[in-house]
Amino acid sequence: MRLRRLVAVACCASAVSLSGGVVAQASPPEPADLQLVATRDSLLATHYWYAQTFEGKPVLGGYYAKHVDKRTKRATVQDGRIPVSGLASTTPSVATERADATVDQQVAGDRAATELSVLPGPQSKLVYAVVSRTDRGSVRTIVDAASGEVIKTEDIVKRAEGTGKVFAPNPVASLQNEALTDQDDADAAVPAKAYKKVRLSDLDTSGYLSGKYAKLVGPTEQLAFQKNRKFEYTRADDRFEQVMAYSGITDAQRYIQRLGFKDVNNEAQDVTTIGFEDDNSYYDPSTDQITFGTGGVDDAEDAEIIWHELGHAIQDAQVPNFGQSLDGGSIGEAFGDWWAMIMSVPLQKDSATTPIACIGDWDATAYTDDTPHCLRRTDTDLKVADREGEVHFDGQIWSRALFDVYKAVGRDESARIVLEAQFSYTPDTTFAQAAETTVATAKALCGNRTADKVKAAFVARGIL
Repeated sequence: MRLRRLVAVACCASAVSLSGGVVAQASPPEPADLQLVATRDSLLATHYWYAQTFEGKPVLGGYYAKHVDKRTKRATVQDGRIPVSGLASTTPSVATERADATVDQQVAGDRAATELSVLPGPQSKLVYAVVSRTDRGSVRTIVDAASGEVIKTEDIVKRAEGTGKVFAPNPVASLQNEALTDQDDADAAVPAKAYKKVRLSDLDTSGYLSGKYAKLVGPTEQLAFQKNRKFEYTRADDRFEQVMAYSGITDAQRYIQRLGFKDVNNEAQDVTTIGFEDDNSYYDPSTDQITFGTGGVDDAEDAEIIWHELGHAIQDAQVPNFGQSLDGGSIGEAFGDWWAMIMSVPLQKDSATTPIACIGDWDATAYTDDTPHCLRRTDTDLKVADREGEVHFDGQIWSRALFDVYKAVGRDESARIVLEAQFSYTPDTTFAQAAETTVATAKALCGNRTADKVKAAFVARGIL
């Protein structure tokens, strides 16, 4: 356990200890397992920052700081040392060259530094900490110095925030106006009030739309670049769709994280809005990239299309090669539609004009005549007996079941159940198998009453 405690100096002196973290008198002696790395001077104090060491080797994540008040000369300590125990040896069995070669094979970038270190914890390990420079910024790879195996690779880039203009989720839904049309990307086609200024979180410091959860790729000269990280374009500018994609994917991942999941497509998802002129979009599992087309309404102008395609990336991350059966492929399309709906719930009014069950109502203005304009709906009355053997059509059976789950248990609970269940789907699953898994997951997470509601949704579709 890491001990972090900030304690102001009291009238009586006490000793500093790992168990208490309590500080006392002016200029208390520092523990022996430290290396001074920085001294900083502020208006009120002098600040001494130390790295924790163990037998002369840095302890990853361990720190110690002493802040000495200039007036009173008394000290305040932040003790962030981490216990080191069970370390078998401080002599590596694997040579530095072998560790470097292992990292070079796994990380696409230039190796910058390698340091023999200690990974602390109940079963501490001697490791190599290898820093590589990549096109996504610096990453650190931890290699077991006893076995040569990679323990983990982690992003160490400092993150930044920016601002951007987006549609949330699209102008048809936000303005409740089904009469809007594309007009060849003209700014005049969409009123200014349809734009929303948003915070773009988790950016790296490159000046591009590249961050912890999304990275826009394509020819460098066509990528949005703002040194001040103000990406505030309108739809006539092709960079607007890049902002939409970055914002939509990042918001989805942050929502997933808030639900408690730390390993659901938790990566910088490659995405491009450049070079594909069809009125279509796709996720390619062989490259792990999402591509948005620019035919009709540019697909990335509609956040629900962004979230649909992201749904495929999510499932592929949870179950490699998911969707090898007809039912599996149908579930994939259905989940994408339902995920788009789930993400839109807090953003748009569920009305007769723009029902929440209507997906892609801005994108669909380019290819539908009836209103509301929908790519598809998640509230059809289709059942298993109505299947036609085509994944987009058959997927509406599954998405209706998920829609009913959402209606029965709410947004967060239904999202948590479905995401958790999908980890246990198989690449060639059937509707019935996936439904049984989802019901069992609901029971494990929420109990029998919730599981009964989830089961009822599948029974109503003829799936169970």
